[in-house]
Amino acid sequence: MQVKVRYAPSPTGFQHIGGVRTALFNYLFARSKGGKFVLRIEDTDRTRYSEEYEQNLYDTLEWLGLEWDEGGPKGGPCAPYIQSQRFEIYRKYAQELVDKGFAYYCFCDSERLDRIRKIQTMNKMPPGYDRACRNLTDEEIKAKMDEGVPYVIRLKVPLEGSTKFTDALLGDIEWKNEDINPDQILLKSDGFPTYHLANIVDDHLMGITHVMRAQEWLPSTPMHVIMYKAFGWEPPQFCHLPMVMGNDGQKLSKRHGATSCNEFRNRGYLKEAIINYVAMLGCSYEDGRDMYSLSDLEKLFDVKHLNKAPAVFDYKKLEWFNGQYMREKTDEELFELTWPYIANSGLFGKIDEEKLKSAGCRFENQTYLKPAQEQKDILMKVMPLVKERLHLLSEITEMVRFLFEEPAVPPAEEIIPKKLDAETTKKVLQKAIEVMPKIQGLDDHQGGEVFRAEADAMGIKMGDFMMPIRMTVTGSRISPPLVGSIQILGIEKAVKRIEKAIAERF
Repeated sequence: MQVKVRYAPSPTGFQHIGGVRTALFNYLFARSKGGKFVLRIEDTDRTRYSEEYEQNLYDTLEWLGLEWDEGGPKGGPCAPYIQSQRFEIYRKYAQELVDKGFAYYCFCDSERLDRIRKIQTMNKMPPGYDRACRNLTDEEIKAKMDEGVPYVIRLKVPLEGSTKFTDALLGDIEWKNEDINPDQILLKSDGFPTYHLANIVDDHLMGITHVMRAQEWLPSTPMHVIMYKAFGWEPPQFCHLPMVMGNDGQKLSKRHGATSCNEFRNRGYLKEAIINYVAMLGCSYEDGRDMYSLSDLEKLFDVKHLNKAPAVFDYKKLEWFNGQYMREKTDEELFELTWPYIANSGLFGKIDEEKLKSAGCRFENQTYLKPAQEQKDILMKVMPLVKERLHLLSEITEMVRFLFEEPAVPPAEEIIPKKLDAETTKKVLQKAIEVMPKIQGLDDHQGGEVFRAEADAMGIKMGDFMMPIRMTVTGSRISPPLVGSIQILGIEKAVKRIEKAIAERF
């Protein structure tokens, strides 16, 4: 049997990190078994559906390198892979369940259902449909249909007994039928299927062998197993993945920080870092190792290594991974990755938003602008300096701005270190002007030793000595290593900036 899995999101929002984890685990499982990874669009929620969200799904998977075998724009032998194009199929199978006696027509209108909900709430009763139409006679059904009364089709959940299934991660699970949400709607009055019907029919017709999804779907699984049995189909192997939580123990959400993959991408996280970190959320691989490429993970992934306990999303750990992967880039690669952030910042002129759009640039790491040779030459010199200090690609612009724009002279209180006064700070800056020619051509360590000798001679700590120089030359506390920055900027320009600061602030 060839393994076949699917990622079947609903395009009602941008792809979030939890969905990416589900897609990634399905992809890795398929690749580890030599199977197929199917992308299916479950777009039956038309009130929240958006073409932008569907495009975002494709953009995200393509960016991460999660190549699917069937579905989406690729099509395949089970096309169409978009649920809104399969309505006739769902109607046929819903009717089959009615004909077999496993489903029934329900004519209850929304007002009656609202009354039931209110009564259940007031009396602290379990929520759910009261099965009022479950035992209508053929004559009653015909009369309602002849009158043109709208109806839905509901599943007949057994009133007694229990439903059992085996989960690859959680083991054997048994659910009392009386505890299953009573008689869920399968086909709505407008002919649209619900998730439950479409999901089961599509998984069967597309030959899905394994269903890997978040544990929040676990309560729906007994109902799905009942439907498989009603159709006479063999259910797939289920595997309900551990939840992804924030550090407060609650389900990961916007209150914890970025959750949309767009946000991570736009802030300048590398796809390698996202893949590596997300793959480790609830799964282990080889002991004593942190860094895994996508191809490594494709070989090493095993359901046996999944954890039952929820995974906690640690933003600092993800940032660490991002830094590690940036350090591995060549200077040319890092330039290519950072250039769009610099270009789109407006550092070299106003950005034409229409041009961005027409060029298909939907993310901050995409741009239509090309660097001038002079710009690239300067930026290539600074890449080795920023590589060790960057945490996010988006930080690059403020780190290099001083090389292309003369910064405003900071206020005196920002130039003066806490442990120095204005007079001593002025002496530090004057001394810096004096020794600048001595660091010409030196690397950061050698130049640093020149400054250290002057700091020692003045009885000032190195950090307090360097901070006023950094602030006046770069205009910021955060910059690439100072000696290297001065070499790229030029000794003459650096001296002029310090002189200007002395004149205006001291």
